[in-house]
Amino acid sequence: MALQLVAEEARLYQQSNVDPAQPTRPYRVVRRIEEADDVISLVLEPVDGGPLPAIAPGQYVSVFVDLPDGARQPRQYTVSSTAVRIRLQITLLRVRGVNGAPDGRVSSYLHDHVQVGDVLDVSAPAGDFVLTPTESPLLLASAGAGITTVLPIVEQIARTQPQRKVIVAHADRRAQDHALRDTALHLGREVDDFTSYTWYEEVDEGDTRSRQGYMDLSDIPLPEDIQVFTCGPLPLMRLVSSTLLDRGVPVARIRYEVFGPDLWAAQTSPDSGS
Repeated sequence: MALQLVAEEARLYQQSNVDPAQPTRPYRVVRRIEEADDVISLVLEPVDGGPLPAIAPGQYVSVFVDLPDGARQPRQYTVSSTAVRIRLQITLLRVRGVNGAPDGRVSSYLHDHVQVGDVLDVSAPAGDFVLTPTESPLLLASAGAGITTVLPIVEQIARTQPQRKVIVAHADRRAQDHALRDTALHLGREVDDFTSYTWYEEVDEGDTRSRQGYMDLSDIPLPEDIQVFTCGPLPLMRLVSSTLLDRGVPVARIRYEVFGPDLWAAQTSPDSGS
């Protein structure tokens, strides 16, 4: 097993054209955006002035942070935008501890201390939760921080396949927690056939566009050949998968990526696609 893991690591380094002795690259924070309650975006630019690596929509990078106690900790964040081709953007949620658990150390540090001009060590992009070359209609279902994966996919479609039908469904606690909503809707205007649905646990008075409660895809019009990308916490994966399977969507057309500490559970979930 150890040899297989070492070989896989070497393959990934070779595939990304990365020197294993120097797996990270310094990026300078050139912009900090307050997106929503406890959500910020950091726009990063390579310090060496070189081009960005090839980044497929849906991929993530590892960000290494030197904490005040001397610990060096990596965390993975989806590249939420590469609209400016010499810069990449990551969007991160401050992890709040619940039921006595501590707050997230790295997310709290990035929120509280990292400012424009600071330098972060960033890995090459990785991950296989990416679009396949097809014209099939697309459903992007997300909750919470899963929106960070939806945004670059919509960005890519608007740039390269504006004729492709796109349905975006997102669930969050409140409108104030829904990061990147306006950005996604703005990009959607560049797609010929774009529909957006939103569910909030608490809907603001006067908000007639959003639905109350948890995501419910049972009555959303879906084309027969729909492809599904869903990203967010595990309960969302199970809800989306079970609803779509009941509606006759083949499991092979449902892909998921779990956001949160329960990723391991998704590997054996009987009602999740892959």
